[in-house]
Amino acid sequence: MQWTPGGLSDDLEDRRNESGGGGFGGFGGRGLGIGGIIVVGLLSLIFRQNFFTLFSGDAGAPVTRSAPRQSTPQEESQVRFMSFVLDDAQRNWDELLPREAGVRYRHAKLVLFRDAYPSGCGMAQDATGPFYCPADEKVYLDLGFFNELKTRFGGSNGEFAQAYVVAHEIGHHVQKVLGIEPKVRTLQQRRPGQANRLSVALELQADCFAGVWGNSTAQRRLIDSADVDQALSAAAAVGDDRIQRMSTGRVSPENFTHGSAAQRTTWFQRGLNSGRIAACNTFGGS
Repeated sequence: MQWTPGGLSDDLEDRRNESGGGGFGGFGGRGLGIGGIIVVGLLSLIFRQNFFTLFSGDAGAPVTRSAPRQSTPQEESQVRFMSFVLDDAQRNWDELLPREAGVRYRHAKLVLFRDAYPSGCGMAQDATGPFYCPADEKVYLDLGFFNELKTRFGGSNGEFAQAYVVAHEIGHHVQKVLGIEPKVRTLQQRRPGQANRLSVALELQADCFAGVWGNSTAQRRLIDSADVDQALSAAAAVGDDRIQRMSTGRVSPENFTHGSAAQRTTWFQRGLNSGRIAACNTFGGS
C-alpha cells in the first residue's frame, strides 16, 4: 500500500505504556488452561464482551502493571501506519456519509494498548482481538494481534490486511452513526432467536464498509491487486467456519456470529467494487 508517514492523528490514543501487564497469567487467564483461554478468547471476540473478567478474582482488585516495554522502530512505523489508515478512512466517511446518507460523520478514536486496558465496554485484552466499543465510540487494538492473524489464523499480516482490520472496526462506528448498530442490538434483545443472524449481518456490513473505503484507496492508486489479496486473506482468516474448525474441529453454521470466510470476502469485495453505502445492505428486506 502506498502511504506517506506523517504526524500522529488527533484521533489516535497511544496507551501502550499505560496498559495493564501480566497477559493471560497475570490478569484475564487466571485459573484457565490453554484450552480454556482459547475458548474464552473466542467467546469474547464473538460476543464483544470481556469474559475473562469472570475468572479474574476480585473485580475491584487493581490491575498489575508491568514496566513500560521499549518500542521497536518497526512498531513505531506500524503506529504511524495505523494513524494514516485511521485518518484516511475517516476523511472518506466525512465526505461519503453526508453525500449518500444525509448524515454528518463524527470521528471515532483508535486506542492502541498492550495486554489489557479499560474501555467503555469492559476490559480490552489482547486475547479478544480488536473491537469497537459503541459506549465510548472507540476502537481498541493491541498491535500484537497482527502477528496472531498470521501465526494463529493463517491470514496475511501485510499492510493492507492490517488496514482492513482497522477499516472494519471503523465500519462498526459508521453503523453507530447511521443508527444501525443500536437498532440491531435492540432487535437482538427482543428476538433472541435471531440474535446470531443479526450479528452476522452487522459484521458483514462492517466488512462491506471496509471495502467502501478500500474503493477510495483504489481510485487514488494507493493499492493494487496484491494489497486486495492481503485484505481478502485477512477477512477469510477470521471467518466463523475457519475459527470453529480450528477450535472444535467442526463447523456449526447455526452458531455463526460474524459470517463464513466466503461471506466475509464476498461482502468486502462488494464494497470494494462499488464504493457505495447502498451496496452494503446485508440485512436484505428484514
